[in-house]
Amino acid sequence: MKLRALLFLMTLLSASAQSAPDIIPLWPEGVPGKIHAGTPPEENVNGSVSHVHVPTLTHYAPSAPANGTAIIICPGGGYTHLSMEHEGSVIAAWLGRFGVTTFVLKYRLGDWGHPAPLQDVLRAVRIVRSRAKDFGVEAGRIGVLGSSAGGHLTASAGTLFASPAGKTGAPLDAVSARPDFIVLLYPVITMHDPFAHAGSRRHLLGDHVTPEAAAFLSVDEQVTADTPPAFIIHTQEDKTVPVENSLMFYQALRRNNVPAELHLYEKGPHGIGIDRGPGATAEWPKQAEAWLRARGLLSPKN
Repeated sequence: MKLRALLFLMTLLSASAQSAPDIIPLWPEGVPGKIHAGTPPEENVNGSVSHVHVPTLTHYAPSAPANGTAIIICPGGGYTHLSMEHEGSVIAAWLGRFGVTTFVLKYRLGDWGHPAPLQDVLRAVRIVRSRAKDFGVEAGRIGVLGSSAGGHLTASAGTLFASPAGKTGAPLDAVSARPDFIVLLYPVITMHDPFAHAGSRRHLLGDHVTPEAAAFLSVDEQVTADTPPAFIIHTQEDKTVPVENSLMFYQALRRNNVPAELHLYEKGPHGIGIDRGPGATAEWPKQAEAWLRARGLLSPKN
């Protein structure tokens, strides 16, 4: 690992260690839906979690004075596993340096299939909004950030927040699940070939995907004027999730007059995270910070 990257990671981990995170169950009344028979127990191998049975939010207090903004973080992993460190706690620590209160979402995966992940992310928004005072955040400054398949889940939250598929009949369904902003890092967007990420599609919808299901979870097709403002990054060299995914979502935002900022980089593989991008690509966290700051999301709370 390069010295700059090592020092950066050490700083982030040191900041995140300043206060122990709280683990919040998403479904204390019982997890809805039905897991596939024979699913193995949950596993955590070097920060990669698979076979999620009990979804949770890990709440991190910021290392800087809290400014009232909250961000729910959705790690990637193709709906087969969750990169809980590289695309979870490390990003939480970075955001905490700016006073952002963060929540890393451990959501259900292909063992459950659709609509379980959608239910989990919308439940997470509802929990944070309903308990905003407890967390020291503002109910109107709650965002979602996601990487890769977590980016698809984030974009789903930004477009399907009122969908019946994301509700379970619980009293908390009455709380708005619409994020106030979304941040998408090399996101999966479409379920249609030739630009779909086949693994994410298969684990969400199975081997036999109907045209209706593919259209519903092609989240660029679900954008409306009510979709929240978005910040998006992607690289041209991404061979796992083609850059066209971000282009399609940005174009849909433009058609619906939704404020959006898109940063495309020439270099960098899929899954760059905070500090794996070469050259100019490594500057994306500064540009994301500038976008958050320009929208007033890093200013002290009222």
